[in-house]
Amino acid sequence: MMGAAGIAYALVVPPEVKDVATAQNNVYYWADDTQMVATGGSVNRQSLEYAQIPVAMRNAVISAENKSFEDDRGIDPMGIARAFWNMARGGDTQGGSTITQQYVKNSMLTQEQTLSRKVKELFITLKVGENVPKKKVMEGYLNVSYYGRGASGLQAAARAYYNKDATALTPSECAFLATLLKGASYYDPAGAPDVDPVNATAEKNTERAKARWSWILDEEVKDGRMSAAERAGYKEFPEPDAPRKDAKLGGQTGYLVDLATKYFLAHNEEGVTEKELARGGYEIHTTFDKKKVAALEKSITEVYEAEIDEKARPDKDTHVEFGGASVDTATGAIVATYGGQDATKHYTNNADATGAQVGSTFKPFVLAAAMQYGKRNPELGPEQSESERVLVSPKSTYNGDNELRINKYDGTVWQNEEGEEWLQTNDGDKSYGDISLRYAMQESANSPFVQLGMDVGTDKVKQAAIDAGLRDDDYMANSTVPSFSIGTSSPSAIRMAGSYATFATSGQQREPFSVTEVKHKGEVIYKHETKTKPAFPSIIADNVTDVLKNVVENGTGRPARLPGRDAAGKTGTTDGNKSAWFVGYTPQLSTAVSMFRMDDDEKNKDREFLEMYGTGGETSIHGASFPAQIWHDYMTEAMKGKKAVRFPKAEPYGETVFGGGAVSPTPSPSPTPEESESPEESKSPSPTPSTITPSPSMTSCAPLDWECKNGNQNGGGTTDGNDNGGTTEGSTEGGTDAGTGTTEGGTDTGTTEGTDEGATEGEENGRGGIFGGGG
Repeated sequence: MMGAAGIAYALVVPPEVKDVATAQNNVYYWADDTQMVATGGSVNRQSLEYAQIPVAMRNAVISAENKSFEDDRGIDPMGIARAFWNMARGGDTQGGSTITQQYVKNSMLTQEQTLSRKVKELFITLKVGENVPKKKVMEGYLNVSYYGRGASGLQAAARAYYNKDATALTPSECAFLATLLKGASYYDPAGAPDVDPVNATAEKNTERAKARWSWILDEEVKDGRMSAAERAGYKEFPEPDAPRKDAKLGGQTGYLVDLATKYFLAHNEEGVTEKELARGGYEIHTTFDKKKVAALEKSITEVYEAEIDEKARPDKDTHVEFGGASVDTATGAIVATYGGQDATKHYTNNADATGAQVGSTFKPFVLAAAMQYGKRNPELGPEQSESERVLVSPKSTYNGDNELRINKYDGTVWQNEEGEEWLQTNDGDKSYGDISLRYAMQESANSPFVQLGMDVGTDKVKQAAIDAGLRDDDYMANSTVPSFSIGTSSPSAIRMAGSYATFATSGQQREPFSVTEVKHKGEVIYKHETKTKPAFPSIIADNVTDVLKNVVENGTGRPARLPGRDAAGKTGTTDGNKSAWFVGYTPQLSTAVSMFRMDDDEKNKDREFLEMYGTGGETSIHGASFPAQIWHDYMTEAMKGKKAVRFPKAEPYGETVFGGGAVSPTPSPSPTPEESESPEESKSPSPTPSTITPSPSMTSCAPLDWECKNGNQNGGGTTDGNDNGGTTEGSTEGGTDAGTGTTEGGTDTGTTEGTDEGATEGEENGRGGIFGGGG
């Protein structure tokens, strides 16, 4: 073995410094393969001569990385033994422990962590250590090392972190830059949540950087490379500048590049790292449609410029932010995003997760869960099989009262750990009485969906949201509290658009993606493959779509209507008016728009979402206001020239159940007009009421009769009528022909053009439109 090693050592010839050690451009392309932007290049690297490298930087690196650098032969025998032993046992691979080894690895070899590469590295390092002067090794090491923020080499790092030349760095700043060689993603105080959202936060990175910076200075004193007196003068951490963006990454470009970069690093199987990507030479082909990106930016900019006035309303209109994302439903391709007004000034990408809660745009997941898993039997345990549950129909009736006391599925009052009950409020403190889930979604009533979530199980609601495409991560709120069902989670606009796309495609879920292909030196090293998985049966997804289509046509989403096209969607507003959303889709395109207020100054550690009462001159901001307007304007432009496709017809599904105290009404014979006429009713003549004969389906149910599930809860309609009354020609939420109200609504007869929940007259008198009023 010694002889073989000697021969190998004698024959090895250190390769030339690889081209990849010199930064090159990475070129990003639009979806049509035209060039978006080229990043990297000479602006990110400027090689320094040894004499230009501050002595303090050399000292900091030697004390931190390789104390024996000036005297060793380039290797640490004990360190290499540890690395080999660890790999032989199947443990994690380990990098070179000396400056010479790291220089060889970074400038002459690939980054692959294999035994053959480690052996090659060993022999080349020995040759370099014997034949290359230490000054040249140190110069090369600091010139090729990656410091984060796209900076390869010390000069680029000095500019990126302190906006000065390397020759002007102080010993304290040099000690900080030396910490970055340990791994910039975990030592840059700005944080790298794109790399590791849990461990690479700004707070944790700052704590690490300060500790290692202080340790390096102390080590320099121990090694005799700095006096104790000088060390005592460096008490304050040399806080680096905030990250800056290249001017060519301004506008939306920087956000798009960041999204594509993050996606590629997370999904490539070649193991390409951030450090390797920063060296350049890659072609990244994205999914972004240039025209749609411009259209989304235009729709938001026009609303901002027309409605937001920081000078006139400094306490209301400052720090207003919008976010947006648009996803192709057929593939999951992210065709457009809006991350903020300018990526070089606003660093948080608003298309990604910002912490803004989604509010009522979460309700479709509650409905999907109720249809998928069913309402639990209150007489059985909390864990119930499908056969023990009752699958819920959108026609089911729930109590829509304001300040509704929320119960557990078994009817007992829900209480938190302090014994406090949950009284659910509705927007505007409006009470609706007993209403169908379809109507509750239309008007965005909260109490029915909170109670429905408890009846089904908030764990099932969470699962439905995940199945649709949301992630079970830090942005998924606590699912054990009742409010979970009305959007306390804060997923990204991209994820919300992707999850709604699952409903648009009849339950087929596809992961949103931003990169189609990546090439390196002309060779394809990554290619996206669309994977489809069934999230919901088509009948469930199509029913959710039908309910959301009604929201756009007749409910809170009316501002988003697209003439001549099917559109479905949902508004969302959160407590305290701190965020507002509109998420909606056509059969081909799903788009989410968010709005919130937050101070973008990263130095403000106590940043929080601000109220939007009075913002834009509005009393309060709702999803139906600016977000829906933006959605409408963008989708109108984005869908130009596209075929108008209809949503699939929603087939009847599930059982008509009652919840939140709602009770199935008992049908009674139709009273005569004289019996129900009131003074107010007599003011407006009505068409002659038609006679309604109860059908076998109009079964009377006792309030707690679990087995009685199929009754017509609102009476009044015939077999072919709808759940809210009307004749055989009745429409979804009230017939178009005149019908006779029964039970609760008296004998009021609806007008020919009935309202969504029954006749105009019936709605005014005894809520006839909901309990039997004709329409």
